[in-house]
Amino acid sequence: MEMEKDMNTVKESPKLLGMFTSPGLQFERIKQNPRIWVPLIIISILYFAGSLLMANSIDESIFNGQELPKDQVEIILTFTKVVAVVMGALSPGITILISSAILLIIAKMANSAVSFKQLFSMNTYIAIIAAVGLIINMAVRFIIGGKPEIYITSLAGFLNLDKAGVLSSVEVFGIWGVILTALGLHKTAQFSKGLAWTIAIAFFLIGMGFGLVGTLFQGAPKL
Repeated sequence: MEMEKDMNTVKESPKLLGMFTSPGLQFERIKQNPRIWVPLIIISILYFAGSLLMANSIDESIFNGQELPKDQVEIILTFTKVVAVVMGALSPGITILISSAILLIIAKMANSAVSFKQLFSMNTYIAIIAAVGLIINMAVRFIIGGKPEIYITSLAGFLNLDKAGVLSSVEVFGIWGVILTALGLHKTAQFSKGLAWTIAIAFFLIGMGFGLVGTLFQGAPKL
């Protein structure tokens, strides 16, 4: 009877909503029964919805300081919105694919037996946090206005800054994702806690680095 109960537990699929309430249990389930396509489709739909809200928050102010013909502003604005929505829907799959490949290389170096499917599944389930964060932030921006690239749940949003940069990377859902990444690498990939946290924080710092580069380019003089 006990053996039958254990087998049922092993076969149980991880739940996306469980990432909010019992992430440790979900990572154990991902290790035993990784799922990819259904959760990835759900994540992509959520990102698509969030990107639609973002697109509706974009206005002509993004072209401030740029000399564009008035008759082309509307066309370029529409094109920008379409690209934002399309890239928003595709970005989860691309990001998860790249990060999983990098983690697999690290896993091989660390002699971990984790598979690419397990890592891909783990990253897909973690992405639910960022997806919900995107929808919440874009919904609020759609209602109250402001620059959609600056999350209200970030330090930049809290300080009401005008430009996205390093402080925009210090964000509630982003930090939440770092914690879950460390936990997932420990539970699913069987990394040591030290290695798991090192990798999770390194990914976070790299993201902040990109934010810094973006800020420097924004502040660069126009030629």
